Amino acid sequence: MKTPLLISASIATAVLSGCVSAPPASFKGFQAKDLSGLTRSGAYVQKTDNFLVIHDSSDSMNHPYTYSAIGTGSKHDVETELLKRMNQTIPASLKLTSGLRNFGFGQCHGIIFSTLLQPMTAYSKANFNNALDKISCASGGTPIATPIEMANGDLSASSGRNAVIVFSDGMETSSSPIPAVQALKSTYGDKLCIYSVWVGNEADVVGRKTMNDISDLSACGFSISGSEIASSDGMADFVKRVFFQSVNVAQAPAPAVDGDDDSDGVLNSRDKCPRTPLGATVNYQGCWVIKGVNFDTNKSDIKPRFYGILDQVVTVIRNNPGLNIEVQGHTDSRGSAAYNMALSDRRAASVEAYLSNGAGGSASLTSRGYGFTQPIDTNETDEGMAHNRRVQLKVHK
Repeated sequence: MKTPLLISASIATAVLSGCVSAPPASFKGFQAKDLSGLTRSGAYVQKTDNFLVIHDSSDSMNHPYTYSAIGTGSKHDVETELLKRMNQTIPASLKLTSGLRNFGFGQCHGIIFSTLLQPMTAYSKANFNNALDKISCASGGTPIATPIEMANGDLSASSGRNAVIVFSDGMETSSSPIPAVQALKSTYGDKLCIYSVWVGNEADVVGRKTMNDISDLSACGFSISGSEIASSDGMADFVKRVFFQSVNVAQAPAPAVDGDDDSDGVLNSRDKCPRTPLGATVNYQGCWVIKGVNFDTNKSDIKPRFYGILDQVVTVIRNNPGLNIEVQGHTDSRGSAAYNMALSDRRAASVEAYLSNGAGGSASLTSRGYGFTQPIDTNETDEGMAHNRRVQLKVHK
């Protein structure tokens, strides 16, 4: 009779601790690029004097990371590995101060939402790696606003230009980080840039928008995905963009902060589809993308379980009558050009037929396949190919 009780207790413990099954961490080899010659060449100057990393150690990071560009493991494992690769890539010759703060709740954190694992101190690869080794596990909710609020004090004794780098999937946030970002930016003005690294899966797309919003508000920062910086080249480009700027850029006037004319959460400067209607779900480029509708190999018929997703699109169309919409089909680069063009054409036509039937005469819809001629991401990674396999709605006015 004791065995069922023990099993029940084990299950309860697992639930309370926030444990989620993930494969053991196993990462592909990494060879850091040597960036020490950038400043010596005279073409680049150091633009960042201090950097503070914010590490998501909440329960949502225990889920497996599904993109294979880096290897296997939980999202928590992956973000820590990415930080180790960043540490290897930052030139030791740079004069920097660095700090590390993580956040979460519960088993791994106690009642403290955020812990300063390394106060701002003179940067060295060894010191920063030792701070990373203090990160043990992930648990609890995602109080992402708290570490951003605390960054105000963390940076208070630093002089020069600051970078705050946030690693997270952006999911299950207990409160909006936007007020905290605005307060931080208000304190440090043009001496602060905020960068966000989205360590999320395809199902975490809502979190991608949260991460975009965090970096957009700093005007001089940017958002990028973990898979994009996993490789040696990707990480070198990331480090270069955060810590260096070309001499020509350094001498140019700072660009004006732009707006978001179509209110889709993507700033005008990087909005590739500036006419999306209110209520549309957009990707990081601001384009109206139908997320979650998948097709079997070489098939174009829509499965009944995806009707609900398309019905939401119909609702947006009905709420914005008079739109002239082209339903666009896109693929990744696997297979021949002719094959992918025909396949994308059929899938776009299938979606167009469904939307036309639901929207009635409230919009004018056409369809067209583009094959793999208009990628929005690399076709060298699983994540990039997933982004490229899409049905996209372009609004013509």
